[in-house]
Amino acid sequence: MVRKKVPEWLNSTMWSTPPPSSYDDGLLRHSPVTKMKEEAESISVAPRLNSAPPPSSNTSVPSPSHRPRNGNSISGGSGEYGHSVGPSAEDFSRQAHVSAELSKKVINMKELRSLALQSLPDSPGIRSTVWKLLLGYLPPERSLWSTELKQKRSQYKHYKDELLTSPSEITWKMVRSKGFDNYDLKSESRCMLARSRITDEDHPLSLGKASIWNTYFQDTETIEQIDRDVKRTHPDIPFFSGESSFARSNQESMKNILLVFAKLNQGIRYVQGMNEILAPIFYVFRNDPDEDSSSHAEADAFFCFVELLSGFRDFYCQQLDNSVVGIRSAITRLSQLVRKHDEELWRHLEITTKVNPQFYAFRWITLLLTQEFSFFDSLHIWDALLSDPEGPLVRS
Repeated sequence: MVRKKVPEWLNSTMWSTPPPSSYDDGLLRHSPVTKMKEEAESISVAPRLNSAPPPSSNTSVPSPSHRPRNGNSISGGSGEYGHSVGPSAEDFSRQAHVSAELSKKVINMKELRSLALQSLPDSPGIRSTVWKLLLGYLPPERSLWSTELKQKRSQYKHYKDELLTSPSEITWKMVRSKGFDNYDLKSESRCMLARSRITDEDHPLSLGKASIWNTYFQDTETIEQIDRDVKRTHPDIPFFSGESSFARSNQESMKNILLVFAKLNQGIRYVQGMNEILAPIFYVFRNDPDEDSSSHAEADAFFCFVELLSGFRDFYCQQLDNSVVGIRSAITRLSQLVRKHDEELWRHLEITTKVNPQFYAFRWITLLLTQEFSFFDSLHIWDALLSDPEGPLVRS
C-alpha cells in the first residue's frame, strides 16, 4: 500500500482562517458544574515547565459582555464555546451534517472524518461524541455504545481500585479477608494492627519486591511530578486552575488518569507534557451537556488518552530517541516535509537563521500544537488532527 506523502489534515481549509483575536472561556458557562466554577476567586499563574508562558495581564480573558464581535477566531460561531457572534449559515450547515451523521444507526466513519477535517461546530456535546468515535473508544454501531461504555467504565474503576488504593487500606482488606472482621474495632486500637498480624509484605519498611509499601514509596516521585504538572496546566483557565472545588475536582481526575497510565505502562510511566495532551480530552468530555457522559469523563478520557498516545508513545521513551521510531527520526521527517512543501521557509529556518528543527519541532510533535495556539483554538485544530485514520503522526 502506498502511504500518502502528507497527512490530509494539513490540507484543511481551517488553516487559512484568520488568527484568533482573543481567548474565549465561553464553554465554562455551559459546564455541568458551573456553580462550582463560580466559587473560584482567583486564577493561579504559576509558570509551566517546557510550555509557553501564560498571557500577560493585557491579554487576559475578557468577560462575555466585553468580547470582540469581529468573529475572527478559528473557533468562531456560537454554541458550546459561547461566542458572542451569531452562527453563520456555514455553521448551521456543518452542525446539521454532523448531527445527521451521528444520528445514524451505523456511523459512516469516512464521512465523519471528512467533516471533522474541516473543524467541528461548537454545538453542545458534538465534539465529545465525535472525538470518542475518531479515537475508537465508541464503535460505529450506535446499538453497541451502551454496552461498550459500561464495560470500559467498569474496567477503569477496577484499575483505580487496584492501583490507587493506599497500602493501609489494602492491609485492612487483607486482614478482613483472613477472618479478622471484628478484630479490635473498639476505641484506640481500631486503627492499629497487632505486630503479629503484619506480614513482611505488609510492613511499611519492607524492601521486598512483593511489598505493597515498597511499591508505594517507589511511586512517590512520579506522583509528585504529576501533581506539579497538573497544577501548572493552563493556569489561565478556571477549569484547570484555582482553589475552587471545581478546579480541584478536575485536577484530581487528571492526576488519577495520569497515575493509572504510569502504573500500567512501566516502560515509559509518566513523562512531563503528558498532562498537556490529556487536558483537551478531559476538558471536552467533562463539559459534555449529557450528565451521564460528564460524570464519567474521567474514565472516558483515560481510554481516549491511552489510544491517542499509543500512536506516538515511542516519542516519550528516551531509549528510543535515536531509533527509527524515536523523536529524532520524527523531527527529521518534519524537516524534510517542510523542505518539500515550503522550501523558502525551510531555507530561512535552517540555512539563513540556522535554527535547529528540534528547537521548535519537538514541542509541536510531542504536545500536538497545544502550546502554539490558544487552548480553545487548539480544540479545533485537534478536530483535524484526530480525523486522520493513521493518527496525528509526522510521515514522509
